[in-house]
Amino acid sequence: MKREVDIVVISDVHLGTIGCHAEELLNYLKSIQPKTLILNGDIIDIWHFRKSYFPKEHLEVVRRLLKMATNGTKVYYLTGNHDDLLRKFGEFSLGLIQLRNKLVFQVDGKVHWVFHGDVFDASIQRARWLAKLGGEGYSLLIFINRTINRMRRLFGMGPASFAAKVKKSVKGAVKFISDFEDTAIDIAAEEGYDYVLCGHIHMPQMREVVGANGRKVTYMNSGDWVEHMTALEFKNGQWSIYSYDDSEFNVTNKRLKVAEKEPKIYTLNRDEVVPHSSERAAFEVL
Repeated sequence: MKREVDIVVISDVHLGTIGCHAEELLNYLKSIQPKTLILNGDIIDIWHFRKSYFPKEHLEVVRRLLKMATNGTKVYYLTGNHDDLLRKFGEFSLGLIQLRNKLVFQVDGKVHWVFHGDVFDASIQRARWLAKLGGEGYSLLIFINRTINRMRRLFGMGPASFAAKVKKSVKGAVKFISDFEDTAIDIAAEEGYDYVLCGHIHMPQMREVVGANGRKVTYMNSGDWVEHMTALEFKNGQWSIYSYDDSEFNVTNKRLKVAEKEPKIYTLNRDEVVPHSSERAAFEVL
């Protein structure tokens, strides 16, 4: 049974990169039935896209998104920095998917402002090459993180996000995240928005603060599907942060799966039961 949700916001999936948790995202998408789905940037990573690397799980995510749109879910694709080539198209409709650079909508009388957030990132606006170099370093860190987590599982230990720990421990990164959030909140307050929803910094967050002009604003960040595997959900008049958990989907480690033997097929031959070579039926009365 799929969970019915009014609005779902997902960002920073980075399809086409080794860090993307496409299989987990696919499990999540199959488990929900949202009325509106907002893809808030960096869904397909055009910066690091390679013809030689686009696994079937990544393609299945794309197919699932198209299927959701076909089945009645209103899908908005908001552009981010890793898929900024799409920004030249502006307000455009890709069949069943609406392409936007930002989105403003009203729910229960509250105005929501949704955008990716890279417009506040000085490294992207002023030094694109530096941002791409940093992206390569981040991808390498994620790859190392995945390798270490595989080793941890062998010893019965849970996964750990070293990339998140590095960001929290580096003063510059912490200050950037703080400045990013403060800027988004202040602009939202000035424009009269009640909620501001971002992505970009891979840091799931939801908090109510007071902007520069004294107006209350709820800041939310949908996180990512590289480190945190999170999304924002709106249901029954409330927003919440969804965090993916393998136990919800009965996921079994592929290495632990044992190949099943083909069951023998029998026929009922009066007083005795004998093996049957046919695969047409389990039992036949002779």
